[in-house]
Amino acid sequence: MGLQALLHLIYPPQCLTCGARVTSDFGLCGDCWKETPFISGLVCQQCGVPLPGEDVQSKVLCDDCLTAARPWTAGRAALLYRDNARKLVLALKHGDRLDLARPAAQWMYRIAQPILTPDMIVAPIPLHWRRLVKRRYNQAGLLSSGVARLVGLEHCPDLLQRRRSTGSQDGLTRDGRFANMAAALSLHPKRGERVQGRHVLLVDDVMTSGATLAAGAEACIAAGAIGVSVLVMARVAKDA
Repeated sequence: MGLQALLHLIYPPQCLTCGARVTSDFGLCGDCWKETPFISGLVCQQCGVPLPGEDVQSKVLCDDCLTAARPWTAGRAALLYRDNARKLVLALKHGDRLDLARPAAQWMYRIAQPILTPDMIVAPIPLHWRRLVKRRYNQAGLLSSGVARLVGLEHCPDLLQRRRSTGSQDGLTRDGRFANMAAALSLHPKRGERVQGRHVLLVDDVMTSGATLAAGAEACIAAGAIGVSVLVMARVAKDA
């Protein structure tokens, strides 16, 4: 009996959410899978939210991306931020469930295929140092590391810095979110050469208004990046 089979015999794989037995590691049981809104089909080219229609080759935009200029070129999201997906995001972000980063990165990797380019550099949205000390890890950094490893691209966990503490964005209006993030992110002073003339893939756990990702994209472009794409674990949608 192989080591993996022996471990499964002693410690049977459990559902990521409810703990029920499943057939493989880092999986979801049937009931939790049904409650996890994976995004597929036609999506907005810039934020990844699902759209009505069947032509997955079309490059279309949602209402939000039509009305708000995005400083990035393309974006994708693995999940809609609701139901079991919301539980998974919050468990990773606040519940010390670091084990969730691995399957989440795999889901993100699969949905990101259309927006990847060969010489991309992958980087997470950073936490302010005070929040990082309190939380002990950056969930976006765990996700970006996993995605970069799966894709085989360069990963730079400290490409961006959060220059000031922006606090929580919860409860702020869309305009308030953008105002709160204005000039909050900047390129690490020793990482400028890493982005010049290259595409950047920015990774975060959740996109709501896009204010945080916009601040990161603007910082990369100001430093000489020729393009930015964004990838998130979950997208907040208006009907969520």
